[in-house]
Amino acid sequence: MMEFRSKIDRTFIIMMSVAIVIIALATLWPVAYELFYTNSPEYLAIWIMIALFLVCTVFLLWVSLDIHYIIFDDYLYVKGGPFRSKIKYKDMTRVNKSSNILVGYRILSSKDALEIYYKHSLMGSIIISPDNQEQFLELLLQKAPHIAQVRL
Repeated sequence: MMEFRSKIDRTFIIMMSVAIVIIALATLWPVAYELFYTNSPEYLAIWIMIALFLVCTVFLLWVSLDIHYIIFDDYLYVKGGPFRSKIKYKDMTRVNKSSNILVGYRILSSKDALEIYYKHSLMGSIIISPDNQEQFLELLLQKAPHIAQVRL
């Protein structure tokens, strides 16, 4: 068993920061309005919005920063927060580099990514970004030598 964390790049940090700012504006702006521009603020509504902000932010950070790729004997285990995938090596068909972090089934935090195609997948592939890509590919190809390598 070998475990890899996800590489984190500047683009990902910017995207996460923008997402958190949008969540903050959507949830905390009504709180500020309620506190400063009304005569009798609804404190229950204020606490609900603050709780909503915290829950959304913690979930987003959990999904984004708790990303692991584990190479087991029979399968690749991909984990990002509550989302998990077991991909059997025998089902993998090809692997190639990808910089598309916005479309498809992806559990990653970097534009320097790998797209692994496999059978029995809803989306047809998964896009991942292991921190040590060369070592990850070497181990993956040892476990699944039948995989076609395209644009590596």
